[in-house]
Amino acid sequence: MLRLALATLRARRGAFAATFAALLLGAAVISACGVLLESGLRSALPPERYDRAPLIVAGRHSLDLDVKSADGSDYRSSQPLTEQAGLDGSLTRDLAAVEGVASVVPDRAAAVRLPAGDRAVTGANGAVPQAHTWSSHVLGGFRLTEGHSPQDARQAVLDTDLAARAGLRTGDTVRLMTSSTPLTFEVAGLVSLDDGRAPRQSVLYVSGAGLQRLAPDAPLVAFGVFTVSGASLSAVASDVEHVLAGHHAAVYTGDGRGEAEFTDIVVGAANLVELSTAIGGNVLLVAVFVLCATTSLAVRHRHREMALLRAVGTTPGQLRLMITAESATAGLVAGVLGCPLGAGVVHWLSGQFAGRGLVPPDFRPVVGPLPFLAAVAATVLTAVAAALFAARRAARVRPTEALREASVEPARLGRGRLATGGVLLALAVSVLGLGLGHRTDFLTLVGLANSLVLLLVIAAAVLGPLITRAALAVLAPVLDRTGVTGRLAAANSRAHAARTAAAITPLLLAVSFAATVVFTQTTQLERAADDIRSGTVAGHVLTAPGGVSPDLAHRAAELPGVTAATGVVRSKAIGVGSLLGTQETVSLTAQGLEPSALTATVDLDTREGDLSALAPGTVALSTTAASWLGVGVGDRAHLHLGDGAPFTGEVIAVYDRGLGFADLTFDHDLLLSHTTARVDRSVLVRSASGADVAPALSALANDYPGSVLGEALAADEQVEEQRATAWVNYVVVGLVMAYTTLTVVNTQAMNTVTRRREFALLRLTGAGRSQVLAMMRRESFTVAAVGGLLGTLLAVPPLVLIALALTGGPLPTVPVLGWLTIIAVTGLLAVAGAMLPARVALRARPVDAVGMKE
Repeated sequence: MLRLALATLRARRGAFAATFAALLLGAAVISACGVLLESGLRSALPPERYDRAPLIVAGRHSLDLDVKSADGSDYRSSQPLTEQAGLDGSLTRDLAAVEGVASVVPDRAAAVRLPAGDRAVTGANGAVPQAHTWSSHVLGGFRLTEGHSPQDARQAVLDTDLAARAGLRTGDTVRLMTSSTPLTFEVAGLVSLDDGRAPRQSVLYVSGAGLQRLAPDAPLVAFGVFTVSGASLSAVASDVEHVLAGHHAAVYTGDGRGEAEFTDIVVGAANLVELSTAIGGNVLLVAVFVLCATTSLAVRHRHREMALLRAVGTTPGQLRLMITAESATAGLVAGVLGCPLGAGVVHWLSGQFAGRGLVPPDFRPVVGPLPFLAAVAATVLTAVAAALFAARRAARVRPTEALREASVEPARLGRGRLATGGVLLALAVSVLGLGLGHRTDFLTLVGLANSLVLLLVIAAAVLGPLITRAALAVLAPVLDRTGVTGRLAAANSRAHAARTAAAITPLLLAVSFAATVVFTQTTQLERAADDIRSGTVAGHVLTAPGGVSPDLAHRAAELPGVTAATGVVRSKAIGVGSLLGTQETVSLTAQGLEPSALTATVDLDTREGDLSALAPGTVALSTTAASWLGVGVGDRAHLHLGDGAPFTGEVIAVYDRGLGFADLTFDHDLLLSHTTARVDRSVLVRSASGADVAPALSALANDYPGSVLGEALAADEQVEEQRATAWVNYVVVGLVMAYTTLTVVNTQAMNTVTRRREFALLRLTGAGRSQVLAMMRRESFTVAAVGGLLGTLLAVPPLVLIALALTGGPLPTVPVLGWLTIIAVTGLLAVAGAMLPARVALRARPVDAVGMKE
């Protein structure tokens, strides 16, 4: 059987081309996602500032919560923390008392700006430079290369890369600012890493008094723990962990110390794991679906060959073994060849992720053998699974019926297929009804919409011939009016409904999946943009790339003609929601606004409660967040802020414009105190009627280098994050379209090539070459029309649920040009896949083509 399988592969290279291409694409994408997944799981970087301390105590970078599944059992759910938690200074004494600890060095830090004219000097990788106390330099690999350590509160030491960016040398003066007033320091010296490379994060050192002068509330971010000579590092680490019980802190050793130093790596790693599993999972699911359809079609076109093998004594098991061996061989070769292509996909994806802020700018993938081995194994298993699915019908045929089965298409669907299709449709209707009954439950609606599109596509594939006959019953009268070729096209399509359905099914998949994903994103982005346009009451906005000092809002509020001003803090919070009885942790966007200026600067479209009651111990929720958390006005919301700190507060309002602003709204100062940078993302300013405050605000912005004045709230971090998520979904759509492109072209080409004798017979009975081509054009346009129309109809129910979840209404945002593009691309592929092989087939003389083998 193996020799026969290899011989078949050699003899039918063209028939296996599309299957091989689909396997090759799948192997490339799966290996790329595997590399990204491994990179997320092994994303630790070697430390720089903490290179010499064997143990680092810092805040945890993820939050683990106990939640309940639908059956009542408990499980742990984890979410990454976006902010760095400050530590309790009293830990210094407790850590020093641990046996084996020689000394404990606290590390305080504050984000600082280096004004340079009307701009601020950016640090390495575009991050804001960090100021630390000179006493903490002993923790890492920085050494003095010029000058001396800071001797008083007015001296600073910069790393050489930062000094070069700012054009500074030893002895120069530099302005540093964390608040409204820049402070002048003397550059006492320069430091660099021991190996001379540029640091990943720009740093500067000041004395303890200097940091107190620069940032009086600078948080304690870490402790460096040095052990006595001969002490067991693991034993000391274990004892330190016991000391940290009750504190939201952890012990980091080895390369794990890099996680304590570079908190963005942890968030980027979590994003990588989520993105790689999402893309890889979708591609694998579509690959199985597409390969089953492609392999089934290839086997169906070999029924005469299968019939002959059965007639000469081949057993069903041998047939299955032959088909499986063919697919396994193709899968193995495609998997091996696809892995090098996956390396190119990794390079492209990692660059795109970094450009959209999903991973740090200096992200470098971790390439190991395991993802490639897994990709080859997954490709082979997918090919074998598709082959076993396709071989069932051919293997079940009795030898006495095999030849008849090879030449006659079944008149109706089998009972099993009808029953399966009916069950799937019933499930789809139930899911739609359940979604319409949970109109206020955002999580349920989104989850049901994703399930609904999958159920509808599979049901359409199972019931394909039946749906095709029904569609042709409507289109046949139209085709009949186009002349003889139209009537012939209609008759052919009706007589070979299974063949027509095989061509329509991938179009259904492409159109419905692409429309659902793309128009979900357009609906969300349009709603967010509308929220910002409608909800921004303030007439002026002050922004800066790295954020602005909280003092800017206070100074703006004091200007003549300004009636209200508030800084806008951006962060995340974590809550526990419920989806169909199963609890899940969810990451929610959060904003902090000054309560006294909230309603004067933004209109969040309050649905319940009173936003003016916002205070440090309260919170306002968007309708989406209220649905997620299952709470309303007057209830107590239990949350964890971006640094992991628990928060319990009364819900004082529920508002509707969460997509444009944030899921949660807190008191400004409360949320600010739980962020790492301690800066506002923007300042909203409202002026009195008729007052021209723009000149005064422009002058104020000049005091904060990098700040700019605008008249509308531009897309901020939340909308940019939504756009990044939309881009990821577009990548998934692109991959699905690539798969369906292969399937559409292959299906149409295989269906057309097997009709060479039919074309020859038509020409021998008087039909001209142009008439045969006209018949094929009408058949192809029929396939494209039915696939596009049914695919669009299948996308309507899930999009209705998505629209209900995002906007409260049943109408999604569907750009006509976007819909026409999806229809046009898939339709043109369907037509080209049939017409090109038809033209090639018609080049042969009819008398020669009649004698060709099928």
